[in-house]
Amino acid sequence: MKVAINQSNYISWKGYFDMIKSVDLFILYDDVQYTRRDWRNRNKIKTPHGLKWLTIPVNVKGRYLQKIKDTTISDQNWNIAHLKTLKGSQTKCRYFKDVYPFVEDLYLKADQFKIISDINYHFITGICEYLDIDTKIVFSSEYDLSEERKTDRLIDICRQAGATEYISGPLAKDYIIKDKFDEFDIKLTWMNYDNYPIYPQLYGEFVHKISILDLLFNCGSDSKNFI
Repeated sequence: MKVAINQSNYISWKGYFDMIKSVDLFILYDDVQYTRRDWRNRNKIKTPHGLKWLTIPVNVKGRYLQKIKDTTISDQNWNIAHLKTLKGSQTKCRYFKDVYPFVEDLYLKADQFKIISDINYHFITGICEYLDIDTKIVFSSEYDLSEERKTDRLIDICRQAGATEYISGPLAKDYIIKDKFDEFDIKLTWMNYDNYPIYPQLYGEFVHKISILDLLFNCGSDSKNFI
C-alpha cells in the first residue's frame, strides 16, 4: 500500500498530480496550521503579460493558528473572477475550446463550498478524474492523531492507513527522520520531479511549476502523457 500525505493546494502543478497518480492512497493533510502566502489558496498561470497569481481570498486576520480545514473564504465571487481571468488569458491555447467547459463547470460548482480545504478537494478530484487518475483521496482529519511531532504524525497516519511505503516530496528531507519509518517497516521513498517532458506552452520561456490548468489548456486529453 503506497501512501502520500500532502497539504491541499489550489489548482496545483503537474508534479502534485504525478504524486497522486503514483500512490494507492493520497491523504490531504488538512488538520495542520494554515500558512499564509502559500499554495493553499493560490497558484500561478501564464498570461501574455507574464506569470499571474490566481488567489482565493480567505479569512486570516486574527486567526493565525487556524487549521486548513477551518479556513473560510472571504469573497464568494472569487470563482467568477478567476474564470474571467482564465477566459481572457488562455483563449489562444490549442485546446482551450475543448477544456474550458470542463474547467468552467468545476469553477461554477465550487461556489457551494465555504472552506478552502473543500474547494481544493473539489478541484483535485475533478482534475484527477479528467486525467484518469483513480487514486483514493481522503483527509488526515479522518484519522485519530495523537503525536504532535512531524515525523511521528506522518507515521501515525501511515500505520492507520496500512501503508507499506510512504512517498514524500523532496523538501521534507529537512525534517523527516528516516529511521523512524524503518522502525515500523515502512519504506520511505522520495518523489523525483526531474525530467518532466516539455509540452507546447505559450507566452515565452517554458515554466514547469505553474498550475496544471496550463497543461490542460495546451494539451487537452493528452495531458496525462506529460505527468
